[in-house]
Amino acid sequence: MDRKSGSSPWLFTLPSFLLCFLSLCPTHLCLGSDTDTISANRSISGNQTLVSSGGNFRLGFFTPGNSTYSYIGIWYNEVSVPNITVVWVANRDNPITDRYSTELKISGGNLVMVNDSRVTAWSTNLSTSSSGSSSTVAVLGDDGNFALKDGPNSSVTLWQSFDHPTHTWLPGAKLGIDKRKKHESALDIMEERRGPLASGTWDNQTKAFSLVPEMRLNYIYNFKYVDNENESYFTYSVYITDDTISRFVMDLSGQIWQVSWLPSSQSWNLFWSQPRQRCEVYRLCGPFGVCSDSTDNFCGCLRGFSISSPRDWNLSDWSGGCKRNSDLNCAANASNTEKDGFLPMSNMKLPEDPQSSNVGSDKECRAACLSNCSCTAYAFEDNDCSIWIGDLFSTQRPTQGDTPGKSFYLRLAASDVEDPSKKSNIAAIVAGSVSAAVAILAIVLFCVWRWRRRATVTTKTVEGSLIAFAYRDLQVATKNFSEKLGGGGFGSVFKGTLPDSSHIAVKKLESISQGEKQFRTEVSTIGTIQHVNLVRLRGFCSEGRRNSEQSENGAIKFFPTWAASKITEGGDLLDLLDPYLETSADPEELLRICRVACWCVQDEETRRPSMGQVVQILEGVLDVNLPQIPRALQLFLDNQEHVVFFTESS
Repeated sequence: MDRKSGSSPWLFTLPSFLLCFLSLCPTHLCLGSDTDTISANRSISGNQTLVSSGGNFRLGFFTPGNSTYSYIGIWYNEVSVPNITVVWVANRDNPITDRYSTELKISGGNLVMVNDSRVTAWSTNLSTSSSGSSSTVAVLGDDGNFALKDGPNSSVTLWQSFDHPTHTWLPGAKLGIDKRKKHESALDIMEERRGPLASGTWDNQTKAFSLVPEMRLNYIYNFKYVDNENESYFTYSVYITDDTISRFVMDLSGQIWQVSWLPSSQSWNLFWSQPRQRCEVYRLCGPFGVCSDSTDNFCGCLRGFSISSPRDWNLSDWSGGCKRNSDLNCAANASNTEKDGFLPMSNMKLPEDPQSSNVGSDKECRAACLSNCSCTAYAFEDNDCSIWIGDLFSTQRPTQGDTPGKSFYLRLAASDVEDPSKKSNIAAIVAGSVSAAVAILAIVLFCVWRWRRRATVTTKTVEGSLIAFAYRDLQVATKNFSEKLGGGGFGSVFKGTLPDSSHIAVKKLESISQGEKQFRTEVSTIGTIQHVNLVRLRGFCSEGRRNSEQSENGAIKFFPTWAASKITEGGDLLDLLDPYLETSADPEELLRICRVACWCVQDEETRRPSMGQVVQILEGVLDVNLPQIPRALQLFLDNQEHVVFFTESS
């Protein structure tokens, strides 16, 4: 990726001015032609940045999102979607509040970041013996590596960012161990949380790990694993061209993504992720947390526990796990006071790291756990006793299709364990009370229903505040449409009175084809205006085939319902398109759009897809099944007749 010409035109158009200016300004405000280098006489501050020689990467101060803190980091120079994509952060544990009073420079052979009070916020922390002299420089490479060298043209690297990765692994960087320096390089997210990722053994012939089969079909990346007396590391390069931008990134949950930049769509394309399921991430939900891939939040707490840090959980960081609602009373287990109890947890993937206990029964296994103040759970199955010491990690609820889970017993304080005898007595009392209340309520409701049935019309409330009236009741209210108040080219208005003595005006549509547009406009206007001195839209009638023009399938041309019927009955969806498009559309894409639209307006919120699923469906990543027609639309499909709207006069 070549650096764009003319990136610093003022260097060439005002050379004389620069020669004078360089002798007058402070060193940390003046960058010469070597914009990829920090030296003893050159530093950066505020909005100043370094740019790698080929223009691939930029280094400087940045402020993420709505944060008030700033960091020194490296990001792609020509990628912004819509924000910069950061690949390395220096001071992630010690952010600053004022980048303009903070300076990144070389001091004593180290890279240091100091504020205006000369307090160090970050440093490479090299010892004096290994540090360079006044000729030490720091260079931002076109591979994204920020290296501290003992001279401008030296091949000796004193320190480099590739040895201290944060959440991103760039091509050419090594993940592994330097056996000489006893230094480990590993991906790590901002919260300093890291877990093992099972990869299996390395096959040098296929250049892939046994548990990562995607590597065998890789046409983009060239992976390499090296293990010798000096170091053991894993690295990769990109096959295609030098312009290909690719990276591995670990997100907050611990999942690793392999993504590549697509210039045509200006987006990152996911090539591979591991673990494939969120609940497979190492200790995702923290101590005493339970994971489920069938819920949006993934993590919850075991019974008798509550969230340790609600703030972190709201940010989707569940690593803090859960805390007990009540402390265990281990001392009571040897006395006559209330002892700890056990809560059965059924159909669960057992926590990690169980210990075996040589006992022969469930009762003895329970006693073995109860006698150890550090024991937090036990399980007894197939004459095998397992106990857990300390915090419980990686408990999981199986999802549909998974191998059925097992049972274990969670140790809780006596106050958090329900007494079965007390529970049965309470249940009996509650059941009796509820039965009596239901019987009385049923009698009262029946009486009220009988009374109201004589005095009210047949109505049904639909979406919002509109009411669906029966045609027969409107005939009664208007005396069979006998008192005409006025009329128009597509319908007449009749006076009516409801059983509650409220006066209404009923507009009866005579011909849809002649006045449908004008009628819709009038209904829309009345429906959106709410004022004490104006009429209010109260409801509608959609029933029968009285004096109505029918469309080809016997239903009114009411577009939502028309589209829904096309989807469910398998009609030609190209009929739904605007005539100006002349049926020029991909039928499969149109089917996905119509189906996902119908799913998005389901009556039950739990049946509607998330926006992430909608995007995946529209992109063709997920298949979408045939949706049910929402009840609000089904009302129109079932009735299939003309619509009579009426308004209540003030």
